[in-house]
Amino acid sequence: MTTTAAMQSTATPRATVKEWTGLAVLAIPCILYSMDLTVLNLAVPKLTADLGPSAVELLWIVDIYGFVLAGALLPMGVLGDRVGRRRLLMIGAAAFGLASIVAAFSTTVWMLIAARALLGLAAATLAPSTLSLVTNMFRDPAQRTFAIGVWIASFSSGAAIGPVLGGVVLEYYWWGAVFLLNVPIMVLLLAVGPWLLPEAREADAPWPDFVSAALSIVAVLSLVYGIKLFAHSGPSLAVGAALVVGVLVAALFVRRQKRLADPLIDLALFRRPAFSTALTVNIFGFFIAFGSFLLIAQYLQLALGLSPLEAGLWSAPSGIAFVTGALLTPPMTRLVSPPRLVALALTVAAGGFLMLGIGDDPDLARVVAGYVIFSFGLAPVFTLTTDLIVSAAPPERAGSAAGIAETSTELGGALGIALLGSLASALYRLDLKSSIQGVVSDTALAEAGEALGRVSSLAAELPTAQGAALVAAAQSAFGNGFQMAALASAAIALGTAAATFLVIGRQSTPGGGPFDAPIASR
Repeated sequence: MTTTAAMQSTATPRATVKEWTGLAVLAIPCILYSMDLTVLNLAVPKLTADLGPSAVELLWIVDIYGFVLAGALLPMGVLGDRVGRRRLLMIGAAAFGLASIVAAFSTTVWMLIAARALLGLAAATLAPSTLSLVTNMFRDPAQRTFAIGVWIASFSSGAAIGPVLGGVVLEYYWWGAVFLLNVPIMVLLLAVGPWLLPEAREADAPWPDFVSAALSIVAVLSLVYGIKLFAHSGPSLAVGAALVVGVLVAALFVRRQKRLADPLIDLALFRRPAFSTALTVNIFGFFIAFGSFLLIAQYLQLALGLSPLEAGLWSAPSGIAFVTGALLTPPMTRLVSPPRLVALALTVAAGGFLMLGIGDDPDLARVVAGYVIFSFGLAPVFTLTTDLIVSAAPPERAGSAAGIAETSTELGGALGIALLGSLASALYRLDLKSSIQGVVSDTALAEAGEALGRVSSLAAELPTAQGAALVAAAQSAFGNGFQMAALASAAIALGTAAATFLVIGRQSTPGGGPFDAPIASR
């Protein structure tokens, strides 16, 4: 009896109804976190017609959220340890709701860009805070594993729900309404969070190095701006200045990390080949995924003529394929080692991109099929690379490695939107100019070259024959740019698959090293 009582007193406490209800509350901001990376894609045509952004400004509207989010994740995670994870989550939720209102009612392009940047900064508080709270609320190992599974699934659900929900809203309301979806949900979180979520903080946790955080954001934004500007207007003094600033600031960031006692990023982790390669695979995976999500959303509406609701509904099968691929990953690792499964999955994803990029402009059936195939293929990649990154790091650096993995996810996605979008835009303008120059005025050609979303209104102002020729040429040009971006994605997927197999695979050990063990056994 004494032994039994002692065992009961030292047993790990199991979660109660309060903790499970709190988990449901925590899933809400996670869904919004990823939903805001995709929900805007369907609103691009309406937004373009209303605010009239240039091609470069449009890319900033779409991807500034992901860039600021990526740069702020690490310092926000450290800040949560210091000030309290629940407190930071509540502050972030309030800021996210307010920024959503500003974005919804933006009247200028740069007002919307600023609002999206604030949304990214607020969203950076959500992922580290919610994961830290989950691990504190669920002490029992089995319950914690399931709870973290729900936490991960909520991000996938947000990415799948975003296009469908955005399509429904855009069918009846203006483009800004997609941002107002965030407000009531954040109000709910603020109302029930203090009652259901415990506070968790580390009294001796260091303050984040905000200088390092600022340097990382400046470096990323400068480099990407230079690349986007080059894709839009070719080489120039501004392009060179932006790239030089980005490289110099990145060098200062690395130098600072080497000198700090508590660096924002532990650079020693990058000297591990398995860690750095898995991180690279994760970045490239999200690069081709999110860049393609944006282009497909535009292609469905602007080239195939679907309404936002129809485009959202036809995007749903890809979300289902993604969730299915993620759920099948653990049993698949019992048959194939993780690095080989990553390589195989990337090859499958490449097949989906090739389906979109080869042949004539793809019709609806081909777009949906290719979308489903590459989504199914990329799901195991995202699941396994995160696991491989953490496994490659020593136990005392697992938390830092997990933070780097989350940052690489957002950075890869934002870069994909920027660079694949820039590639498609540049090819669209070149193709449009070569096919329609002389048929319409240079002014109309220049305006049409800024974005396909402007072509319909321009065509309505031209004589019937010229307008029809402009629309046909613009749709064909966009289709060509879309297909070249798909082929680039296929090449990246295949190249990354080869690197995964050759580099990460060689780090596996025949005796069952960290990359050969099934996920469920770790």
